[in-house]
Amino acid sequence: MNKQLAEKVLKGDPRSIARLITLSENNQPEAADALKYLHPHTGKAHVIGITGVMGSGKSTLICELTRAFRKQEKTVGIIAIDPTSPFSGGALLGDRVRMMELAMDEGVFIRSMGTRGMLGGLTSAVYDVVEILDASGKDVVLVETVGVGQAEVDVIKIADTTLVIIVPGLGDSIQTLKAGVMEIADIYIVNKADRPGVEQAVAEVESLVDITCSNNERKTPILQTIAKQGKGINELRKEIENHKRHLVKTKELDKQRRLRYEAELIEIIRKRLMNFIFDEQTFKETTEHLLDQMSKKEIDPHSAADEILKKIIK
Repeated sequence: MNKQLAEKVLKGDPRSIARLITLSENNQPEAADALKYLHPHTGKAHVIGITGVMGSGKSTLICELTRAFRKQEKTVGIIAIDPTSPFSGGALLGDRVRMMELAMDEGVFIRSMGTRGMLGGLTSAVYDVVEILDASGKDVVLVETVGVGQAEVDVIKIADTTLVIIVPGLGDSIQTLKAGVMEIADIYIVNKADRPGVEQAVAEVESLVDITCSNNERKTPILQTIAKQGKGINELRKEIENHKRHLVKTKELDKQRRLRYEAELIEIIRKRLMNFIFDEQTFKETTEHLLDQMSKKEIDPHSAADEILKKIIK
């Protein structure tokens, strides 16, 4: 059954892709079995992470970028991370009318997912979903993070190319982002470039690039876009493709894929350990007992954690 599901995913069947993603989100054993079959067929898709502050126009830019890739006859998978719960029907946050048009395209698969408490702008199942879309034959996989600010750096663990979107008017807040999300960009995008203050925004990013890229072979490009009008999108697509060629030429792509597998492995182990601790009846009873003791100040949280771990590691 799981092999049959995997074979349908390999043929690009949308219903099978959606079903396997749901099984993966719900940590079902069938998903792991199917993914074992799919893994040898992965590694062909260009995974693009898109991050930036809320309101920077990520969804609109993704929509227009998808159109640009489709004009090149490339198939596209879109993963939109919702900070709360998944939207029904795989609708993206914002610009739903535009996305409905894309959803009618057989060469585009859209999935909205919830973070389910995971920090860093992603969801724990995103690694599986990227592999599923990759194995299904998608040429490009776009991953939109929730837009949580400077802590949103986990996207570099999964993306081959990371886009950081800013908008004019951020002012000094760009400075506050320097130690976080602003340092992970492979391409900077100043979106809504028809707004006042675009020159200042570009100048501030250029200043950052001059500092961080002084010893690098490749200088991080800064592009201006007006996503709602489709301006600058083709230039962005070309720059993304240039970055992919750079990664292949310098063999950095293999290093980044290795980083992704390491992060995925850690996440799988973390999930399985958590399930083992909290799903087993014995440990549930132990946890409840320890919580009662913590409430009565009879034990501290660190000692309680030690007690649980002692029962696992014998």
